[in-house]
Amino acid sequence: MLQDTLNHVQDPVVLEGLTQVGAATVLAALVVILSRQRGLELESELSVAFVRGFVQVVAVGLVIGVLLTVPMAWSTLILLGMVGGATWISRQRGEGLPGVTQVSFLAITVGAGLVIVTMTWAGAIEPTVRSLVPVGSLVIANAMKINSLALDRLKDELQDKRDEIEVGLALGGPPRAVLARHLRTSVQASLIPVVDSLKSLGWVWIPGVMAGMILGGENPVYAALYQFVIMAMIFAAGGLTSMLTSLLMGRRVITEAEQLRRAGDGGS
Repeated sequence: MLQDTLNHVQDPVVLEGLTQVGAATVLAALVVILSRQRGLELESELSVAFVRGFVQVVAVGLVIGVLLTVPMAWSTLILLGMVGGATWISRQRGEGLPGVTQVSFLAITVGAGLVIVTMTWAGAIEPTVRSLVPVGSLVIANAMKINSLALDRLKDELQDKRDEIEVGLALGGPPRAVLARHLRTSVQASLIPVVDSLKSLGWVWIPGVMAGMILGGENPVYAALYQFVIMAMIFAAGGLTSMLTSLLMGRRVITEAEQLRRAGDGGS
C-alpha cells in the first residue's frame, strides 16, 4: 500500500502536473491581487479556498489507489463523510439561521442520497468504489453548492424583508403563506446555475465527464448521453436539497407564537 503511494508520487508525470499547477496558481494570484486593488476584501477567502482545494484534492489523489481496493461497503462511509464535510461548508452560508446544520445535513443526505441510490439501481452508477465515490462526490458537491445558495438567499430575504414578514404575521397571515414568496425566491435563486448549465450543455460548453470519455476513446454519442445523465442527477439532487432546505427552514424560522425568530435563535 505504502509502496504504491510512493510509486504514484515519484512518477515523472507528477512533476509535469506540478508545473501546470504553478501556471494555474499564477492566474489565481492575479485574481487575488485584483481583488485587493478593487477593495473587494475577498483576498483571504479566495486564498484559503485555493490552497485548501489544492491540499484536499492532492490528498484524495494519494489515497485513491487505496480506495479502489477496499470493499464496496466502505463507499457508504466515504460518501457519508463527504456529506458531513458538505454540511459543514454549506452551513456557513446560513450562519444564524435556526438549525442550519441539521437542516443542511438532512437536505443534502436526502437529496444526494436518493439520486445516488436510484441511479445505482438504474445502472448509471456501477456498484463499485471506483464508480460510486467519484460520481457520488460529484452529486454531493453540487447539492452542497445549491444548498449554500439557497441558505444564503433565504438569509438575505429574512433580513431584508423582516419588517414585511412581521407585518404579515401580525395581521394574522398564516406563516406558510407569509413566507411562501421568500422561500420560493431562495429556491429559484439557488437553481439558476444548474438550470443555466443545462441550457448551455453541448452548446456553450462540453463538460469534463463527456470530454474525458471522448478522449478516452468512448463512443461520443454514449458520452453525450452519460453526460446528460450526470447533469440530470446534479439537477435532481440540487432541486430536492434546495426544496427540502426551504421547507424545513420555513418551519424553523417561525416560533410557536407565530413570530419570526431573531438571527441566532434556535441554535445552529
